[in-house]
Amino acid sequence: MDIALIIGYLASFCSVTSFVPQAWKIVKTQDTKAISLRMYSLTVLGFGLWTIFGIMRLEWPIILTNSICFALSGVILIMKMLPSSEKRKISEKVTSLVEPEERH
Repeated sequence: MDIALIIGYLASFCSVTSFVPQAWKIVKTQDTKAISLRMYSLTVLGFGLWTIFGIMRLEWPIILTNSICFALSGVILIMKMLPSSEKRKISEKVTSLVEPEERH
């Protein structure tokens, strides 16, 4: 593995891990007031296009990073667009899967 590929995978790791806390916070709190619909629409589109580019070039760091970031930013965009009642349903479902209640 050459140094450029190692740097690519490290960049991928940084990019993906930077999105996870934001997506989790939005799913958990359902708060999307500060999120710009236009900005996240462009972000999702950009990650989708980068994923296609990576596939066309067979560049795995680009494919992995951008497909995961596409999914995470897509979740944020969907949460932004949903009405409050639907956000609450998604939040409750995801939270119950990730943080199951302790049974006594």
